[in-house]
Amino acid sequence: MKKTITAILIAGTFSAAFAGYNMAACAGCHGADFEKKAMGQSKIVKDMSKEDIVASLKGYKDGTYGGAMKGLMLGQVQNLSSDDIEAIASEIKQ
Repeated sequence: MKKTITAILIAGTFSAAFAGYNMAACAGCHGADFEKKAMGQSKIVKDMSKEDIVASLKGYKDGTYGGAMKGLMLGQVQNLSSDDIEAIASEIKQ
């Protein structure tokens, strides 16, 4: 399990690919079209509204959202600005 989490954290490294964030890191767990339950536990992101995506990402960032994956997602969103979060949600729901 520790190796899996380490690999996910490494895959989730930030880059300048999109809005200051590497969307491929998202796809690693959520699927290329956001069609999967990440780690078999999350909501299916493609089925969420843009507003719900924004709220969940902001909630992961401030610690008010998420269950078992809260800590893992914090590592993914902690350096995102509100503009980055809006841009990511817009990209997903285009």
